[in-house]
Amino acid sequence: MTSPGTVSLADLTTMGVGGTPERLVEATTSDELLAAVREAIAGGDPWFVLGGGSNLVASDEGFAGTVVRVATRGVEFLPAESGAVRLRVQAGEPWDDLVALTVAHGWSGMEALSGIPGSTGAAPVQNIGAYGQEVGDSLISVDFLDAESGEFLRIPKANMGLDYRTSVFKTGRVGVITAVEFALIDGAGTSQPIAFPQLAGALGVDLGARVPVADVRARVLELRASKGMVLDAADRDTFSSGSFFTNPIVERAVLDSLPTDAPRWETSAQEPRAQAVPLGETPAPPHPSEPGRVKLSAAWLIEHSGVARGFRLPGSGAAISSKHTLAITNRGSATADDVAELARFVQSRVAAEFGVVLHPEPVLLGLVL
Repeated sequence: MTSPGTVSLADLTTMGVGGTPERLVEATTSDELLAAVREAIAGGDPWFVLGGGSNLVASDEGFAGTVVRVATRGVEFLPAESGAVRLRVQAGEPWDDLVALTVAHGWSGMEALSGIPGSTGAAPVQNIGAYGQEVGDSLISVDFLDAESGEFLRIPKANMGLDYRTSVFKTGRVGVITAVEFALIDGAGTSQPIAFPQLAGALGVDLGARVPVADVRARVLELRASKGMVLDAADRDTFSSGSFFTNPIVERAVLDSLPTDAPRWETSAQEPRAQAVPLGETPAPPHPSEPGRVKLSAAWLIEHSGVARGFRLPGSGAAISSKHTLAITNRGSATADDVAELARFVQSRVAAEFGVVLHPEPVLLGLVL
């Protein structure tokens, strides 16, 4: 379905800001998606692929080109060895619907990724992760139309350049993911080993314990809701793009200028495992830490630079979430410029206080911080 200049990006994103694109094409099948992207490439004008809109902040000026909205649906069950599950999922399938499906079947590998908004096709682009799991833990391959070569490819995980909240699709390889293949564990309803302290505490178990996948999903949804990270039309704290800044990875020498109580982790601490771990087996040991580099808490840096929860600049419709300092929220009347101005202010405060540069996690369309 093509809609010339009638639907704004504010209506299609969880942040709720953004102008109207020149042309909007909604693809509900894989063939429609491939045709729409090929047509956009051939036309020579700017084009952009939009999934669930949960990781996008778009300019108030709209988009001078074609936005292809991915609305494909479908989960295909593939042959797999005993104890394993393989799925091929269409890119437009809502991510949390997929997680809920796997949990309902008692399969493990995605349970800690519950409640994350957005589409399945966008998950590998961002290498989404939470509470000790990343999409790379269960990812096998993606079906991908390469805009530069025109080839339609099946790209294995090893060639995706997955890292902390990034991939080759985020750093320069242009095209569109049409489907994603996953491998999960049929563990009779038992989760992967709990790998995140906050989640272990919420479940009342030790790190490394296995519990029912349904319990993991329930606790993760509660934790995310407490931080305003589960979409709720009645809660303005959820009108955001999730965590606005990534946790910075810095040289170890930077620690000398930080307070001793500033949280930090070795860069290997949350690296994904190569695959989900069957019952009776233990996760592989973590990779050696990257020499001289550590990960810091962006939320801690923001709070200790003087930017509190609920903070907003005078006259702005954007504010820091009242529940979590990593989220910038639309309080009902925010513009994209309001969001960008607040983000720049946060960056400047953290840089001035700690000498650390925060980088945005969402895609910025027509905006520069």
